[in-house]
Amino acid sequence: VQLQASGGGLVQPGGSLSLSCAASDRSSNMYPVGWFRQAPGMEREFVGAIRLGDANRFYADFVKGRFTISRDNAKNTMYLQMNSLKPEDTAVYYCAALKGRKNYNSSTYRNRNYYDYWGQGTLVTVSS
Repeated sequence: VQLQASGGGLVQPGGSLSLSCAASDRSSNMYPVGWFRQAPGMEREFVGAIRLGDANRFYADFVKGRFTISRDNAKNTMYLQMNSLKPEDTAVYYCAALKGRKNYNSSTYRNRNYYDYWGQGTLVTVSS
């Protein structure tokens, strides 16, 4: 069973892009809930997460209302809608999943060590 992220590509500054993430086997005990990103030469950083129990969302400060995370529980698929993209948003975006329907507090979702599975990453390039 793999975690598959898709939707990356090239977009102009100010544009929008939508990413999705799903387990290859929908019946698996793998729940995509978090997004991280890694720019060249940088550490992987938290972008946002959504809690399964109450769909509460947590975002990094740099998101500032530009990005929205959502889930389709029937499809066990997570989405990241990115608007007002900036060149500094250029990075490989990774989705992360939990094994089982676990729920954490805000600070835990920001720590990549608490995730059980990682997707292969999808490249987002913001450039004119």
